[in-house]
Amino acid sequence: METVSVIIPTFNRAALLERAVRSALEQGDAVLEVLVCDDGSTDDTRTRTAAIGDARVKWVDGPRAGRPAVPRNRGINAAAGEWLAFLDDDDRWLPGKLKRQFEAMRRTGAQASCTNAQRMAPDGKDRGTYFTDGDAILALADLLPVNRVICSSVIARRDHVLRCGGFPEAPDLRALEDYALWLRLSLAARFAYCAEPLVAYMDAPEGSVRSDSLPLPVQRDRVLSDLWRWGRAGRFGPGQRSLVKRYLRGARRSAGRPLHHWLFLR
Repeated sequence: METVSVIIPTFNRAALLERAVRSALEQGDAVLEVLVCDDGSTDDTRTRTAAIGDARVKWVDGPRAGRPAVPRNRGINAAAGEWLAFLDDDDRWLPGKLKRQFEAMRRTGAQASCTNAQRMAPDGKDRGTYFTDGDAILALADLLPVNRVICSSVIARRDHVLRCGGFPEAPDLRALEDYALWLRLSLAARFAYCAEPLVAYMDAPEGSVRSDSLPLPVQRDRVLSDLWRWGRAGRFGPGQRSLVKRYLRGARRSAGRPLHHWLFLR
């Protein structure tokens, strides 16, 4: 049977975190552990986490970094499961999520999976589903135009994530680190996307690290530049180099940045 390590980064969200943890525990025996990866909380998060009373819930301590990549990577390094599943502390999973994703991967041969989500307002109102398309296989070409992967829905093999270096921790990729990882991962793996909304996603951008994000063209330039540097170190598959270069060229023009010579090397 598959073994899953659930990784939840958190900072001062004790009440919401408890709900997220319990939604992971309710997924069944596949959940080997739920790693609560603290980012320097100063509230009663640790006490309330311990009070859940399930041996599968493990505390991963750490100082304040202010970037979700850092506590997530601590969880990745501490994980014992064959598979990693990511869940933000203000989101929650719906029943049967992991089961449906493993079924989709077995059916399609994909090496990772993501799902649709139900967008929830802070007052509890349902804002509808995040995406409107059907079940699909997402490869590099599908992810280059836009990030179609919701972080709290992802499961992937731990060894694949480790080969990608985990979530990039560079400060200029703050709030973009998840998209950067999915692009790296898509060089060697495909995502089985489940159109069923299996995540309740807290749609509250004003409380997110993304609330002070840079303009979209600059974000795309940074993420695609990271992928270019990562891929050209011998990681591009057939046709991927030219595909990424084409998208990066467009991103840099949109961001008003010069096309440096390194873009066209090798």
